[in-house]
Order: sequence, then C-alpha cells, then structure tokens
Amino acid sequence: MSKVHVFNAGPCVLPQVAIDNTIEALKNFKGTGIPVVSVSHRTKEWEAVMDECRSLWKELLHIPDTHEVLFLGGGASLQFLYVAMNYLEKKAAYLDTGVWAHKALKEAQGIGDAYAIACSKDKNYTYIPKGFEIPADLDYLHITTNNTIYGTEIHTDIDCPCPLIADMSSDIMSRPVDVSKYDLIYGGAQKNVGPAGVIFAIVRKDSLGRVSRYIPTMLDYRTHLDKGSMFNTPPVLAIFIMNETLKWLKSIGGVEAIYDLNKKKAALLYDEIDRNSMFVGTAEKEDRSLMNVCFVMAPGKEDLQDEFMAFAKERGMVGIKGHRSVGGFRASLYNACPIEDVQALVDCMKEFENLKK
Repeated sequence: MSKVHVFNAGPCVLPQVAIDNTIEALKNFKGTGIPVVSVSHRTKEWEAVMDECRSLWKELLHIPDTHEVLFLGGGASLQFLYVAMNYLEKKAAYLDTGVWAHKALKEAQGIGDAYAIACSKDKNYTYIPKGFEIPADLDYLHITTNNTIYGTEIHTDIDCPCPLIADMSSDIMSRPVDVSKYDLIYGGAQKNVGPAGVIFAIVRKDSLGRVSRYIPTMLDYRTHLDKGSMFNTPPVLAIFIMNETLKWLKSIGGVEAIYDLNKKKAALLYDEIDRNSMFVGTAEKEDRSLMNVCFVMAPGKEDLQDEFMAFAKERGMVGIKGHRSVGGFRASLYNACPIEDVQALVDCMKEFENLKK
C-alpha cells in the first residue's frame, strides 16, 4: 500500500508508538493476561494508569496545585452543559468565534443569562474579535481557543477580569498555556491527546460550588473530583491511549518542543498557500490556526477544486476536504502529524500548480 498522509480534523493522527503499545495492551494488559478493554477499573494496575495519566497532564502543562485534572465521557459538546450548570449564576459572556463557540453559548442560554460579548460571524468567522470590553462582574467569560472549521486560533492567554473558561479541544498540548489564568479548561481528546471517547477537564478546585441551583450528580464536577474521575466506569481504552500519547509527547521534549515543531509545520504550509497561484488562505493572517490550515482555490481557479482534490488523493492526501459549511480545503496539523506529511502536501500543491500553468 502506498504511503498515506492523514490530515483529518478528528479523530487525530496518533503516535505510532501509542498505537503499538495499545495493540499489545489489547492482548495482555500489564501482564495480567486480560485485555485492557476487559480490565476492572478498580484494580491497582488500572489505577496506576489513571495516576500516571493525571501526573503527565500536570507535568506537561505545568498545572498548579490549585487545579485538578478530570477524565470524563460524553464529548466536549456535553461540557457545554456542564459549564453552565456549574458556573452560571447571574450572567456569563461567550466569545462567538465559530460553530462550536456558538453551540456552547446556545446551551448556556438554556440554563440562564448568557450572551455573545463579541462575534466574528460578519466575515464568516475568519478572524478573532479584538478590543471588546470584558465586565468584571461576569460569572465567567467562555472562549474557544481554536476553531477547527474556520482555521482561526487565539494564540495567547488573554488577561481577564472575571473567571475565564476555555474549550481547548483542538489545540490543547500544542502550545504552552498558563493554566493559572483559567477556572476551567476542557475539551475532547481526539485532536491532540488521544482518541474519541474521553474528555479532559482541568478545574480550579475552589471555583466549584458557587451556584445556588441543584446540579444533577453526573453533571457536577465535584462528583468526579471527589471520586478521582471514577464515580462510574471511566472510558478505559480511551484513557489508556491518552496516557500512551502523553508519554510519547514527554519523550520528544514536551509541550515546548511540540510547539516549536507545530509552528514549523504551519509555516511550511501557509508559506506555500501564500506563494502558490492556485490557492488562497481564508483566515486573517494574524489569527491563522497552527492546528487547522484552511484554504480555497484562488479567484478564477474555483473550477479546479474537484480536480485538485482528486489529484491530491492520488498522491495519498487524506482528509483535506474543507468543512461542508465553508468548502475548500483544510489540513489539520495536530501534534502527531509528521512534518514530512506536510512537506508531501506542499509538494503536491507545487506539482499541481506546475501542471496548470
């Protein structure tokens, strides 16, 4: 089989060592003779995996003792409800930067008073709003740091006069983050830190218990904090793969090292988009995502879109079709995406240009 280069927006490319170690664990988990998918989550062997995974999160992101890491099910979309249930008492604001940010806002509006503090829908979410004033009396400001569909990203931790909550589903562990600035960071694992099936939540412990409403047991972060993310059976296989992925990340130098590599990968592809007469980027340059590179055919070349898609597929490019709401192309350069795959896509774009000149 010829080499394939995977740029899917999710689930993500995983490190080969994580895949290989998972295959072995599916045969025999830690010498128990039991497949990891059948192991009891109450055994010391499994508890060691949970402890190691939590410890790796804290080490790689320099998470302070004020915060704890939770592993939960339900996907990041369920966290939209978790956030409002646990934090919304009087009023909350949301930075509306795309589909997922808007869905998070909608869920909060079903619980209480929540509004969009700024929005970039006027230009199809191709930029991150700036210069908006944040009231200090908000229960929280919610941001989505990376927008997979539109290829925009908030590149730095913002200074916020009220509690700050962030959905970092698609850029967690891709760059350094000052966790101390956030009351909550959450997201799905399936972009950078594992497979679909588990979410992470980095919670400031003293931020909980401030709302007057009843919170259903399973939607209360305190439930899972008190029980070490094992109030109910955790998603064992997904957490195992997450742990193997984080071990790989640590082995190559951690978040700081992968951030340098991610910047190189993104620059390689964006430079080609800007140079190549066949293509044009869609996001404002200062807000371009390091994770999701979105581009379309250049003006006058739109009729070549399907031809380039077929051309790229023949050369092993997988997952570069843009989201149906924006069209064009999208290459997702998550942590485990090798720079060699990015170079292969760049070479493919150059070859196509030369054929069409």
